[in-house]
Amino acid sequence: MLQMTRFNDGSRRLTHITEITGMEVDVVSMQDVFLFEKQGVSAEGRVLGTFTATGIRPRFEEKLRSAGIALPANFFEPSVKHRR
Repeated sequence: MLQMTRFNDGSRRLTHITEITGMEVDVVSMQDVFLFEKQGVSAEGRVLGTFTATGIRPRFEEKLRSAGIALPANFFEPSVKHRR
């Protein structure tokens, strides 16, 4: 699941990449895989930040590999920043 947020500068950014992990009756279980961390505002007033992994390896990772999509071994580690 992807969540978009509209920031004060008028921009819309992807802020959450969340995996749905299950469902029991009416309760949906989810876990965030990536989050946008706002780090400030530029001199022009634009929101600055990075996408950061939460450290949770998604259950669909094996399906990506089976489909021929190879990600670096550290892709889901929180220390790796993905600039946006």
